[in-house]
Amino acid sequence: MTRIENEKKVRLAHKLKCMIIERLELEEITPADVSNDDPIFGAGLGLDSLDALDLVLLLEKEFNIRITDPEQAKKILSTIDTLSEYILNHSKGEADKEKGGDTPGWKG
Repeated sequence: MTRIENEKKVRLAHKLKCMIIERLELEEITPADVSNDDPIFGAGLGLDSLDALDLVLLLEKEFNIRITDPEQAKKILSTIDTLSEYILNHSKGEADKEKGGDTPGWKG
């Protein structure tokens, strides 16, 4: 991974943490409290299946990414790192790249 790709991933990971905390109203958690390799569900952030659905809808809206296969979703939504990598590799926001945006599909 190049330095620029790594910087994009770091910025995206921080953005995802902020979005998840805000969207799911995790009031006592800050982005610094969330490790990139901690599980998002269960013992990590403690999210459940309803939170997973909300997160999938958020990803579709913000990054134009559709996750329809539950088994694929488990892998993608495992950690902030796996989610960041998936977004960087599969985002459909090609228009943002052409306009000079540095993170595909990123509206923030």
